[in-house]
Amino acid sequence: QVQLVESGGGLVQAGGSLRLSCVASGSIFRINAMAWYRQAPGKERELVAAITGDGTTNYGDTVKGRFTISRDNVKNTMYLQMNSLKPEDTAVYYCNAEIRLGYAPVNRNYWGQGTQVTVSS
Repeated sequence: QVQLVESGGGLVQAGGSLRLSCVASGSIFRINAMAWYRQAPGKERELVAAITGDGTTNYGDTVKGRFTISRDNVKNTMYLQMNSLKPEDTAVYYCNAEIRLGYAPVNRNYWGQGTQVTVSS
């Protein structure tokens, strides 16, 4: 069993900052790529940022220069530092990870339950 648990969401005014965390737990041999996605009401889920096992990052065009993704491989944790937040950043933010299981030589993809981020104008 593997779980991803997000935290750090909340209500913030435009221009403010939030830091999201995603902790992976369970039978984990190695965490490969990790990513943050978001889904606003009435919209499709979109990629916010991604990070590979060796730290290479990729960002969605709408968050470049404002958001920073990082990870701590010792703690099996991924972060998303969100600065200069805008009302259009309001969404449920989901953690995603490809994980090499500890009990079988397979990779599986997992999602967290999501954390709400609301940016007021």
